[in-house]
Amino acid sequence: MQRLPPITMATQHPDNASVPWWGTDAFVPTQDEIQEVMILFKELTIDEYMWDWEGKYVDEAVGEKLFSRGRELFAKRALGRELHLTYRIPAYEEGKMHRMARAFMNVLALTDLARDIKAPCLPVTEMFLPLTTSAMQPLKVRAAFKEILGYHRQVFHRSAKDEMELLKAFDITPLVEDVPSLLSIEKILLPYWTSLLKENPSVKSRGQRIFLARSDPAMNSGLIPAVLAVKAALSKIQECADDLGFEAYPILGTGSLPFRGSVNPQYTETFLPQYAGVRTYSIQSAFRYDYPKDQVEKALKTIHREVPKQKLISVSDADRKKIASLSAMFEKIWQPTIEEIAPLINQVAQYIPPRRERLQHIGLFGYSRGIGKVRLPRAIGFTCALYSLGIPPELIATGRGLEAAKKAGMMDIIEKYYPALREDLKHAGKYLNRENVVFLAKKMPIFKEISHGIDAIEKVLGIKLGPEKPHHFIHRNLASTIYSRISGECDSVLITRDIVEAAVIRKSLG
Repeated sequence: MQRLPPITMATQHPDNASVPWWGTDAFVPTQDEIQEVMILFKELTIDEYMWDWEGKYVDEAVGEKLFSRGRELFAKRALGRELHLTYRIPAYEEGKMHRMARAFMNVLALTDLARDIKAPCLPVTEMFLPLTTSAMQPLKVRAAFKEILGYHRQVFHRSAKDEMELLKAFDITPLVEDVPSLLSIEKILLPYWTSLLKENPSVKSRGQRIFLARSDPAMNSGLIPAVLAVKAALSKIQECADDLGFEAYPILGTGSLPFRGSVNPQYTETFLPQYAGVRTYSIQSAFRYDYPKDQVEKALKTIHREVPKQKLISVSDADRKKIASLSAMFEKIWQPTIEEIAPLINQVAQYIPPRRERLQHIGLFGYSRGIGKVRLPRAIGFTCALYSLGIPPELIATGRGLEAAKKAGMMDIIEKYYPALREDLKHAGKYLNRENVVFLAKKMPIFKEISHGIDAIEKVLGIKLGPEKPHHFIHRNLASTIYSRISGECDSVLITRDIVEAAVIRKSLG
């Protein structure tokens, strides 16, 4: 039977502020993640779980534990067909492949287990490859997997039947995480997909997935370039798939706050048309655990129902060139601004509590200005640090970029391809603390520019930014307290407590 492309994919991104309804602590240790998979599959409309081998420590016995605990569930909804376990492996780095090799062997061991217990289908047939910037990377990873598959057959099996079945069904799905690659995604997809078709014509009947990031493009280039680049990529993906004669199933990696995608239970009417063409949405921890469970389930059912109905908006080549120009325009403002405030971001980020047992990330953000490279926390910590100060990253550089776009006569492109812009900025603006911006401007001149940009957003878009409801004002007060605490000598426990309290109010750590 053909695999059913998933629509809702739970991930282990540690952005929840609150305690999961099934747990006792907001921190989810590795040993609880098997339980998490089973609960999500049983109690929510989740049909895929991304098992992260890239950014965190993992339980390598995931397959055996799932099959032993989920026998009845998987008898009704087979793992690998109706339900999916998909591995995110480490980024390709020549000569440093030990964790990738462990993931490969884990998949092969699971294939043997499935055969031994007479499971109806292969349990794991896909891996996401982070930081993909060229077709060479997934091709080399697939070649490495194929070679290990051959060794596995020689050592453990006389027949190549199971291995050949796995190789035909197996996909290395590129995960594209930067604006330049999103804007030229055909340079990755056409060579890669063409090679797959030559090797295995059955690819045409099942189609291919492609994973687009939303958080890291925003962190590296700013909010508007990230959204516009995703829209351009979705259009080009469809063109590539049409040229090759099969279906494409784009995945979008999104968080709850606007800077990371605005995908949350209260925002379905806005983000579904905004990202029309996406087939699978990542449902991260904040979506699942920072809202009432019944509201989460209602939203998941809405996503399942509405995703197939959304009609992709095509982006012409001419508009794609304009989007590239706009992205460069915004990046020119965004990147030096973030360089200047990086020490402040890192100062706050050290107080953000962990939510998973994560490894250190190699990082995407680094801009050489003759003084080395800027180091920043990952996207969740980056977003949380700025929100904790009452300076949402959505509001940084955006206004100045809009002024430049208006002067260049390119606002029509933004209005056309980012219709949710006003809603996103109004939502982020509810957590703005103008007093902190004023205080910081007295110490760091760049905040005078940031303040001007906030005013420019209101002027160009005709909206008002600032707290609206009582809980927004409480958040503003907490941001003032956090800024006061980090400016003096204060117990780190109190700073962390305030950061979490503010995150609970906005329903996401970052």
